[in-house]
Amino acid sequence: MKYWRGYLVALLLFLGAWGLNLFASSHQALMDTFYPYVTRLLLDSLGQWSGGVDFCLWQLLLLAFVVAVLAAVVLMFILRWNPIQVAGWVLAVVALVNLLNTGLYGLNQYTGSIADDLRLPNEPYAVTDLQTAVTYFRDKANELSSAGSQASDFQDLAEKAADGFYVMVYERSASVLAGSRQPVKELGWADYYTGKGVTGVTVGLTGEAAVNPNVPQAMLPFAICREMAHRMCIVTPENSAFAAFLTCEANPDARFRYAGFLAAYDYCLRALESFGTSSAQQIIQQVTSGANTQVTQDLESYRSFLKEAPAEADTVCNLLVNWHIQYVVLPSQAEEPPLFDPTDETQVDLSGIRSAPAQ
Repeated sequence: MKYWRGYLVALLLFLGAWGLNLFASSHQALMDTFYPYVTRLLLDSLGQWSGGVDFCLWQLLLLAFVVAVLAAVVLMFILRWNPIQVAGWVLAVVALVNLLNTGLYGLNQYTGSIADDLRLPNEPYAVTDLQTAVTYFRDKANELSSAGSQASDFQDLAEKAADGFYVMVYERSASVLAGSRQPVKELGWADYYTGKGVTGVTVGLTGEAAVNPNVPQAMLPFAICREMAHRMCIVTPENSAFAAFLTCEANPDARFRYAGFLAAYDYCLRALESFGTSSAQQIIQQVTSGANTQVTQDLESYRSFLKEAPAEADTVCNLLVNWHIQYVVLPSQAEEPPLFDPTDETQVDLSGIRSAPAQ
């Protein structure tokens, strides 16, 4: 029986993580009321602790674990330990890490849409709305495209990313984007992650947000803002992508605004591509023909890096189109109220005033 204790512990730990996921998935409204805020405070504290070093602490811990496992294998042969028993306890350690990460961070995947926190309508859109939105995002990207060719230092971008979050929280009252604004780290073993099209990794156990420095330069600001959103426990793909767009759009630095609008343009184009109809293809050709050379090249480079289309493209597009309607289309349609003129009989009832002109 002693040989199977590790497996029993691992089983109990995995069942604990499964139970937490099951509870969270069936009580999403309850989770929304407290879980993201509690875990954000915990991650902020962990981030302050792990921020004392400029490398990813979780990668060092992972390397130490691998070394420990290899050492255990060697000792297993030297001391004639039972391999079944050793494997069981290794599995138990993995299960413990999984349970801790689930409880501390992973359950944020069950929280609701960021649109609810921002009081943004999240209604289905018409194709005409999408066409108008993708054209707007393309034009803004064209306007800011000179910023895409600027040489950018990773650390400089990591520090300036906080400005967009500051504007969203303190000038636009988006409290959902409040949290640690400390710079993200460079992701170690970047070539490995580049081969898989990974732009960044955030680990709840250490409170670290790290970005792949090999992300194409034009889209690096967007990737940085997205991992910062992950560290603020905005973890679902569509929520974190939309949060990255908002904080890039709000950033005074043109490099961030360009990255945000380029990402929005990409998401909306992918949504059009998913329609697969001849009319959608005509819209795509019409829209892409208006993109300048810099925008076209940067978009191709980013898509090549990602390897495959993001699964969340349609849901992010829905948020982007509704944002465009709410903050671009509707304000432009609002009529300016006429200036008040106390002698204008159409604005003031002048009856009973002797000097009033005859009506």
